[in-house]
Amino acid sequence: MNVVLLLHSLLVFMIIGAFVTVEIKNMLSAVISIGAVGFALSMAFLFLGAPDIAITQVIVEILSLILLIRATVNVDNVAIELKGESVFHNRTALIFVGIILVFSWFAFGSLPPFGEPLMRVSEFYLYNGLAKVGATNFVTSVILDFRAYDTFGEAMVLFVSISGAFAILRRWKREQNKDFLRIDREL
Repeated sequence: MNVVLLLHSLLVFMIIGAFVTVEIKNMLSAVISIGAVGFALSMAFLFLGAPDIAITQVIVEILSLILLIRATVNVDNVAIELKGESVFHNRTALIFVGIILVFSWFAFGSLPPFGEPLMRVSEFYLYNGLAKVGATNFVTSVILDFRAYDTFGEAMVLFVSISGAFAILRRWKREQNKDFLRIDREL
């Protein structure tokens, strides 16, 4: 299957998922829909040859889904009725979507054809990796020497997201245990 066709189908899926997220009334369904968009984005990163970014996206997406599902499980889905303002909001949203689509069309049109490198840095890595670093594995030389700060930043994103989810879920578990202890004492 052609990679470009696959990426286009993933893009269409993400756009449909984003519209479903915005239009659906149930909060939990909206969270699940936006999670599907995030996982499609991680698949797009994988097909574009960026497995490190895809892994980071999957981990952040999973932790975000856990937090969002936790936040929306107990929310009542009460629809807020906007009377005169809904026409203005819809028109404004359509204008901004149109502007974004026009700018996206010009931005994607100015990109080089698929498969051609955007920057010539990768050629430098290939031709000078062994001489400058002394590593026999080019991937290791790129990740740990040439792009060490980028790799460190990705590791920090993973660490912070896991720590944040752990702290929130730990507090939630503690509150749940207090409720059980209170019910136990009343009995």
